[in-house]
Amino acid sequence: MDVVVNGRTVTTSAHFVSELVADQAFSGQKVATALNGQFVAEVRRATTALNPGDRIEIVSARQGG
Repeated sequence: MDVVVNGRTVTTSAHFVSELVADQAFSGQKVATALNGQFVAEVRRATTALNPGDRIEIVSARQGG
């Protein structure tokens, strides 16, 4: 299915937010996630389903400045 991740359209076989996080190479990192503008807590990612056209934001902290 096609979803929008951080502003770009991607095709994924992920069914849940946790799978998409792993597919996008964020596995093992501390990230914040939002689905269609709503925050998704880490403990809810494995049960939060994705649908075609969903907008997902995956944000990680960066050091430096």
